[in-house]
Amino acid sequence: MMILTRTPIRTARIEPFARTIATSPLFSTTAAFLSTSTKKTKKPRVVILGSGWAGNTLARRLDKQKYDVRLISPANHFLFTSLLPSTAVGTLEFRAIQEPVRTIAGLGEYYQAKALQLGVTDEGKTVVHCADLFKGHEFPVRYDYLVVAAGNKTNTFQTPGIAEREGKEVFFLKHLYHARQIRNRVLECFERASNPNITDFERDRLLSFVIVGGGPTSCEFTTELYDFLQQDVVQWYPDLMSHVKVTLVEAGPGLLGSFHQSLADYYLKKLKEKKIDVRLSMAVIGVELRPYAKANTTSDESPNSDVTNDPNHPHRSSAMGQYTVAQFADGTELPFGTMVWSAGLAPVRFVKDSGFQLQRGRIVVDEYLRVPDHENVFALGDCAALVSGPLPPTASVAEQQAYYLADCFNKYYYEAATRKEPLPLPGPVAPALMPWKLLEFLNPILCKSQPEFTYKNRGMMAGMGFGGGVTDLTNTDLPSPKTTMSGTAAFVTWRTTYLTKQLSWKNMMLIPMYWFKAMVFGRDISRF
Repeated sequence: MMILTRTPIRTARIEPFARTIATSPLFSTTAAFLSTSTKKTKKPRVVILGSGWAGNTLARRLDKQKYDVRLISPANHFLFTSLLPSTAVGTLEFRAIQEPVRTIAGLGEYYQAKALQLGVTDEGKTVVHCADLFKGHEFPVRYDYLVVAAGNKTNTFQTPGIAEREGKEVFFLKHLYHARQIRNRVLECFERASNPNITDFERDRLLSFVIVGGGPTSCEFTTELYDFLQQDVVQWYPDLMSHVKVTLVEAGPGLLGSFHQSLADYYLKKLKEKKIDVRLSMAVIGVELRPYAKANTTSDESPNSDVTNDPNHPHRSSAMGQYTVAQFADGTELPFGTMVWSAGLAPVRFVKDSGFQLQRGRIVVDEYLRVPDHENVFALGDCAALVSGPLPPTASVAEQQAYYLADCFNKYYYEAATRKEPLPLPGPVAPALMPWKLLEFLNPILCKSQPEFTYKNRGMMAGMGFGGGVTDLTNTDLPSPKTTMSGTAAFVTWRTTYLTKQLSWKNMMLIPMYWFKAMVFGRDISRF
């Protein structure tokens, strides 16, 4: 019978071999990989509110190897706002001027939601409470660092009738869906005006377009609308051109108030040459919805017929329609079919109810873009105002602030963030003078680096439809002549700058294709 015996292990021979394996580079690398795979270090979480110029730029520039970056916004795309007026009349198509948020490389999470308020959990974690955009379901998002880049909304100044008629005859111009609404409404007005069963009064009213505001957005939309009328409407609705009226209303004494006076005067002159009714120092004090008599109910085509004024008229209910009237501060009135309101900015609800110190509706921040008395909270873009003095709510300011804050996080905040220590003051940061990514290397050469945020003037531009525009470089910090441009030179500068600022090759290809299409084949007049 065979007897099994346990053979003793000769540890004297095994131990040297084991030590050799343990100290080999291959073993060390494998062990490190397994260690990081099974026990991954949590990265500091940066939550960004907003997907506009400030929020989108910051999310793209933050180092995802160092930070867990999450973005919350009602809009799941970045909008190139400078080209928005072009989409409202079909010069460009909507999708050519937006970039989906989820294309941001390395983004941790995106939530299509609205931020409601800040809070602290029972465990002492800081959170921002959000509401799902679709069903309104509320949920918290934890953050280590919060960046408020929520932008602003359109300010109605509590003008009677504006909020009530918004989306019907009155439209804002800040988002893509606003441009889509305007485009559909303009085409609707022409199709309705072409029907034979309406009065001349109603036809004139439908084809009266009122633009409120004298800034770049209002002026650019006005000239884009003019091009649409002169290049496309005249071809497809020739019998209606005599009824068309375009009115630009500005409460202040002039247009383009931040531009050099010579350029503002030039723009005003060109608008008048285009037979656009420009009313300066004129405020819209209300919009009213009034009844009028429909066609074939009375021989009087004015809205002041017996059918309209007599509440007991037997045909009143079937014969009545409604029309909108703009009321001005001087007592005059103007019936209209479409009003585009771009007259000012107001804080969004989250900012308004945040408890932050506000200055004219904007969050007060220090020279490092930190919100005072709120640890680890930053604000930038249109919703922020420096304690030293607010900067204009422009894309250039928002983008430069995002560059600055991203550099602070990537270069100076990471070590303190990983140790959960208070963030130190940042070291020197080069201002983001150059507007193109390929030329960023020039920023530390052309500008003095310093810890505080420093704004650099890149100049200002405003388009004027095809072939026109104005460019103000009189106060620019760019290494260029301190001058102004207008006409074709400004037009080429405007288009070239915005085309090369696109974030994707896709849009760099689509935009000139749509420009070519509009110039050669005309704009699309389909309504859907």
